[in-house]
Amino acid sequence: MFKELNFPKFEYRFKSTENKVSIFDVIRKKFVILQPEEWVRQHCVHFLINNKKYPKSLINVEKELTINGLKKRYDIVIFNTDGSIFLIVECKSHSIKIDQTTFDQIARYNLVLNATFLMVTNGLNHYYCEMDMDNERYSFLKSIPDYKPN
Repeated sequence: MFKELNFPKFEYRFKSTENKVSIFDVIRKKFVILQPEEWVRQHCVHFLINNKKYPKSLINVEKELTINGLKKRYDIVIFNTDGSIFLIVECKSHSIKIDQTTFDQIARYNLVLNATFLMVTNGLNHYYCEMDMDNERYSFLKSIPDYKPN
């Protein structure tokens, strides 16, 4: 049905109502309409939980934030146990090429959220960065760190 992505496989649940297919989101604890970007988001959430071992309780999905007076929605955020933000993930459909616009978008979000790590993915290509807020720079990484409880 949807394109195979460059993420580990996971067990998903679908349901169909009124000719729309939904997928169960383990973070929001509800079925959400399955769009190409949602397919990527769900793969990424399961990757973070199953492979990187982040607890569900520290993960937030699709929440609103305000940037320069405009309401935006981030895809995935992982919090530290102190409430600060560890990671922001920006998900795009597999058909969207990741380019400077995508990095600019997550950088704008991070001006408000101040995450230590950023991840951008279209399900096929994944990019990871670590922020150096003191020097206003970032460096690319091969992956994001696994979860380590404080």
